[in-house]
Amino acid sequence: QLQASGGGLVQPGGSLRLSCVVSGSRITIDRMNWYRQAPGKQRELVATITDGGNANYGDFAKGRFTISRDNAKNTMYLQLNSLEPEDAAVYYCDVRRVLTLVPFSTTDYWGQGTLVTVSS
Repeated sequence: QLQASGGGLVQPGGSLRLSCVVSGSRITIDRMNWYRQAPGKQRELVATITDGGNANYGDFAKGRFTISRDNAKNTMYLQLNSLEPEDAAVYYCDVRRVLTLVPFSTTDYWGQGTLVTVSS
């Protein structure tokens, strides 16, 4: 259901734009998220965007990363600016879909991840 792309090798201070194409109905989407996982570390939330377009970021991402979505293209983006070596990780996209309204329940679907390497 999810296809992430856009990772690669970039120098410190550089930029990348990650994309995540989402298949399936958009009606049941509650929110869409980007996570990342560096070697030896736990997966952490990078940014989230609700179906209404409200965005929130991890503290490390504020002011440098921007999450957005293009509903016409069923695609979510993550613009990465001012990249640092500490940003190197596999970046995953995640879609949280609503299963039931009463009681409210959701489930997550994950993409395969795209590797971001930051090195000079």
